[in-house]
Amino acid sequence: MLLIIAFVINGVLALMAILLHYEALFQLSKNLPKVAHIPPRFRVLMGVGTIFIAHVLEIWLFALGYFFTLQFPIMGSLVGKISTDGILLDCAYLSFVTFTTLGYGEIVAQGYLRYLTGVEALTGFILITWSASFLFIEMQKYWTFYKSTQTKQQ
Repeated sequence: MLLIIAFVINGVLALMAILLHYEALFQLSKNLPKVAHIPPRFRVLMGVGTIFIAHVLEIWLFALGYFFTLQFPIMGSLVGKISTDGILLDCAYLSFVTFTTLGYGEIVAQGYLRYLTGVEALTGFILITWSASFLFIEMQKYWTFYKSTQTKQQ
């Protein structure tokens, strides 16, 4: 039964992160062309900034998932260099190193909570590569446009 609860929590968190990311990229692709008065290189920077914020929100979403799950000791625990008064920050730290697949190992999940780290790492890897693909396409679009307008002006 606990495994099913863990799968549900993991699935909901992954789905929420994917939907948040999809919406961020959708809004970017829709709104970046509307700011044509801004030079293309700054539009790319706007895209990077927006995607960075989306990733931070997704990481905090998983951090809250860890924190929520830790309220039920039967689901697992965190071990390692954990502060006694900053468990939410420890969850955020674990989430940051897991989402980015950095995995320092200073804090480790045990029990059913460890399945969330696997789901978060896979989700983070997918969303980071999705962001890289999106930014590559945007850079190609805007930098090619910028280069062609500069050539025409000469």
